[in-house]
Amino acid sequence: MLADVSKNVFLHVSRNQLLNKAAKKWGLRFGASQVVAGTSIESAMRKVRELNEKGLVCTLDHLGEFVSSRTEAIEATEYNIQTLEAIAEKGLNSNLSVKMTQLGLDIDKDFCLDNMRQILEVANKHNNFVRIDMEDHAHCQITLDILSELRKTYDNVGTVIQAYLHRAEQDINDLQGISLRLVKGAYQESPEVAYQEKAKIDDNYMQIIKDHMLSGSYTAIATHDHHIIDKVKAFAKENHISRDQFEFQMLYGFRTELQQRLVQEGYKMRVYIPFGVDWFGYFMRRLAERPQNIAFAFKGFFFK
Repeated sequence: MLADVSKNVFLHVSRNQLLNKAAKKWGLRFGASQVVAGTSIESAMRKVRELNEKGLVCTLDHLGEFVSSRTEAIEATEYNIQTLEAIAEKGLNSNLSVKMTQLGLDIDKDFCLDNMRQILEVANKHNNFVRIDMEDHAHCQITLDILSELRKTYDNVGTVIQAYLHRAEQDINDLQGISLRLVKGAYQESPEVAYQEKAKIDDNYMQIIKDHMLSGSYTAIATHDHHIIDKVKAFAKENHISRDQFEFQMLYGFRTELQQRLVQEGYKMRVYIPFGVDWFGYFMRRLAERPQNIAFAFKGFFFK
């Protein structure tokens, strides 16, 4: 019960605009530097190189969401383009992840689409891949609509499906053949649209993983849950699914020993690396996901 209360508190705080604004001035505090790879492209590139040298591949996420002005969205678009150029210039192995609300989705859908097309043109030039992050349920369908529009021109783009949503299994069926990152889900959603019990979320998560893998579609399994990982390994072996058809993904700063072990076992292991000054909402959602993560905050508060 206490865990549910603390989760709700952190999720509520993650959307607080005043705290988000203040956090940009604080710099990385409260342990955030352990899970956010700096505030600049340069700091992110250093982390990618460090992880690449250990056999890990990456995806970079320039933090920021729910922007309210065209100027902010244009700046975010340009920053994402600069990130793609830096990846190519330095010869690093990293994709890019983006949020549609950072590119102006809440301002105008066509404006957001235009910004996304600019990013995909650069990614295509460098033979790179862009993942559209999934946000809260209110943005789910419009995000999938944008993906569908973009896929008419670009094949180097995919998205994320969240297992806690009731609609997840149908979305998986509709998106066969598209590279998807499959996650459990990290936003606060109502029982009308999302499962609330961990057991049901876990069951649905394994179901959509199996469905997407069996369809022959490239599948990114994004979890820190070693029980799920072991089940995926066994399922792939039993169904003769090539390791080239799937990968595991984890967040920067979490379960690093398990990440390295998967590499040693011959699996592709991708690290999701967030960076930038707009770190507050992301960090609060990480604290909400697991009570153990709160230890990061206390460590950062007392030792930074």
